[in-house]
Amino acid sequence: MAHDKNYLISLLSELRALPKETGWVEFKGNNSDPQMIGEYISALSNTAALEGKRYAYMVWGIEDETHNIIGTLFKPKHAKKGNEELESWLFRMLSPRIIFKFYDLNTEQGLVVILEIERASNKPVQFSGQEYIRIGTNNKNLKEAPELERELWRVFDRKPFEELIGRENVAESEVLSYLDYPTYFELQDLPLPENRGLILERLIEDKIVIKNQASGYDITNLGAILLAKDLSKFSHLKRKSVRVIIYKDKGRIETIREQEGVKGYAAGFEGLIGFIDNLLPRNEVIGKALRKDLPMYPELSVRELVANALIHQDFTLSGTGPMIEIFSDRMEITNPGIPLVKTERFLDSPPRSRNEALASFMRRIGVCEERGTGIDKVVSQTELYQLPAPVIEVTDEHTRVTLFSHKPFKKMEKDEKIHACYLHACLKYVTRDYMTNTSLRQRFGLNDKNSSTASRIIRDAIGDNMVKPLDPNTAPRYMKYVPFWA
Repeated sequence: MAHDKNYLISLLSELRALPKETGWVEFKGNNSDPQMIGEYISALSNTAALEGKRYAYMVWGIEDETHNIIGTLFKPKHAKKGNEELESWLFRMLSPRIIFKFYDLNTEQGLVVILEIERASNKPVQFSGQEYIRIGTNNKNLKEAPELERELWRVFDRKPFEELIGRENVAESEVLSYLDYPTYFELQDLPLPENRGLILERLIEDKIVIKNQASGYDITNLGAILLAKDLSKFSHLKRKSVRVIIYKDKGRIETIREQEGVKGYAAGFEGLIGFIDNLLPRNEVIGKALRKDLPMYPELSVRELVANALIHQDFTLSGTGPMIEIFSDRMEITNPGIPLVKTERFLDSPPRSRNEALASFMRRIGVCEERGTGIDKVVSQTELYQLPAPVIEVTDEHTRVTLFSHKPFKKMEKDEKIHACYLHACLKYVTRDYMTNTSLRQRFGLNDKNSSTASRIIRDAIGDNMVKPLDPNTAPRYMKYVPFWA
């Protein structure tokens, strides 16, 4: 959303040329009441979605009736709500947290302030817990306009994120400069067409670009998020680039290195995985069956979790994107959005994705599989490496998966052992097998003398309602166990 002065001058001329205030534009003089601004952001964002606009605008310093420039005293960079900066307060009070930005434009007639507001994507924007909509030139609570609310939800249902436009009306001579199109063909083992027209035909078939009515091309969000040479060229997707941070110790106090990705996910995936792999520490010894030069975390697990974070994220959560954090004792992979299935059922639930077109393309190029989330691979690899079981946590707006470095069995906490026992039972069950005392000992690297230790862990897991006997009447030495949900 960063714009230079020439763009702002042109934008202001277009807005002033409108015959009257519309549902997606509001003119103000000096009124800078924070509550009023917040309600307008909600109303304008929702109405922009309803009217098919990419952005909505509030403009200070324009006379309402004539649209003449009269200047304004409002200076958003200096405005506050209590002791908090206005922009920070507004952002905190919005849900979902859409992108908006204030611009100052000095003209001969005085200062003009333009607030550019991202349209609502797949659910109405709330301010302070309330949803607003524009009816005529007035803001109303969306619940008071049920017909408009139903229509707004129909708009969201009709347009998945991937089909929305990432960059509008790009000339044919320029459209390919935004996309890493050679990688598009290379990833699919397709020959590169001989000319631009044939290249564009193929990209149109995959809805990477769309021919528009102005004889130009629109690049879809799908095209941008997959194949962008530089995601910062797509203003609303800039924060969707992947951040990788490595810390000195177990906390976030001291950063050793931080890197933010530039390319789209398909174009940059292998480079991202290679970059992460180079940052990860190596293990000297994990177990007697493993070589000394293996990385701290299984490469396949890292690959699966990073792919999941990219594919299953909620793109409607603005201002946040996938993040990989590497600590001295663990690795955290976080993505915006909460899962569509319960975390304890990740291993056995059928695949569900918010972003089917994105997931489909990533499956096509072999980044992820059609059949599920890949969590079973992650659990299997951590068992092979005899690492603590991965932990999946869900916050209000994010999902985080943590891989832990090697920890001797004796130093594992009771809840870590129970969690590992549960995931082991899940993994066995989805592979049409059952957990036993023997299989659990193998999972923890325990010898035959430790059968009582494995039995105690199983009893603890049963006590926590995480696993249960397949047949309670079986003799103890032949007992088999399944997850609680089986």
